[in-house]
Amino acid sequence: MENVMGLLRIRIKRGINLAVRDVSTSDPYIVVRYGKQRLKTRVVKKSLNPEWNEDLTLCVTEPNQTVKLLVYDKDTFTVDDKMGDAEFEIWPFLEAVKMNLEGIPSGTIITKVKPTRENCLSEESNIIWADNKVTQNMFLRLSNVECGEIELQLCWVDISGGTLVV
Repeated sequence: MENVMGLLRIRIKRGINLAVRDVSTSDPYIVVRYGKQRLKTRVVKKSLNPEWNEDLTLCVTEPNQTVKLLVYDKDTFTVDDKMGDAEFEIWPFLEAVKMNLEGIPSGTIITKVKPTRENCLSEESNIIWADNKVTQNMFLRLSNVECGEIELQLCWVDISGGTLVV
């Protein structure tokens, strides 16, 4: 396998105000892409505000590569409808993971990522040291669709037993 840095666990928490793609609702699911990796959530039937609370784990090999989320409406007899997409960079998160954070209080904000025209953040996202791990909660505004956001959380899984080298 390529130069594996560690594992990025993405908890897909929920969708907020997703677009209608059936008569009055949708059956959403999310595809997560990172490089050649492709992971998928389960379908939540008849919901514009689905709760997934599902963990998807990516093998991180390239810190400058973006993670892409593609939201779809599951259809039985036709091609699944697109419900928007979003992407985010993982390098700010990985920079925090590299820091020696032992001994600092749980709940400490390491850094903040602000929404810009270049990212899909709908609000400021804090990278936090909590319970001896680095986490980041984020709300992503979906693009190429009339409405919708996805709430997720990033968590690093160290597989080297040592420090992260980027």
